[in-house]
Amino acid sequence: MSDPETLKVYAEKAGDYADCFASEKPDQDLRAFMAALPAGAAVLDLGCGPGNAAAMMAAEGFMAEAWDASPEMVETARTRYGVEARVAAFQDLEAEAAYDGIWANFSLLHAPKDQFPSHLARIHRALKPGGVLHLGMKTGTGEARDRFGRFYAYYTNDELATHLADAGFSGMETRTGTSEGLAGSVDPYIILRTHA
Repeated sequence: MSDPETLKVYAEKAGDYADCFASEKPDQDLRAFMAALPAGAAVLDLGCGPGNAAAMMAAEGFMAEAWDASPEMVETARTRYGVEARVAAFQDLEAEAAYDGIWANFSLLHAPKDQFPSHLARIHRALKPGGVLHLGMKTGTGEARDRFGRFYAYYTNDELATHLADAGFSGMETRTGTSEGLAGSVDPYIILRTHA
């Protein structure tokens, strides 16, 4: 994610975002992701935001890396949660068979649709055979900006399933729901867990 307007919003609202989504315990999706991994697994929190999830994974004994394109989010991860996060964008992922799991929780929704297939291909290549991808996305159609100016790409459930299959993923588990985000809107979402 390198959209300047989106990055500007996160620069200004990193603390608010961290407060909005702070949690002391893993939610059901993070618990399920960790349960699907071997002990001590190498994991990447891709688009880590304030670093809460990466910190909880590290606390459970996983070797957790954390990346975010926003320097302010990376600094928040370091100061709030002690996570040694790295400033990096999706296209910086060049590893091959390096991770047992990649946690991409509501981060890839900021990537333009024409870049989404290449990002999934990078993720698939970076996972070890059988590695686990967690993907959280808002659902809908098209591309748009929220009231703060953040860029979003929306997909239907079927579109996401097709993209993941085309990238080589299989064995998908899904959960859907609605939630209120930082901008105050209540939006539908899908959680997908699949394997390389």
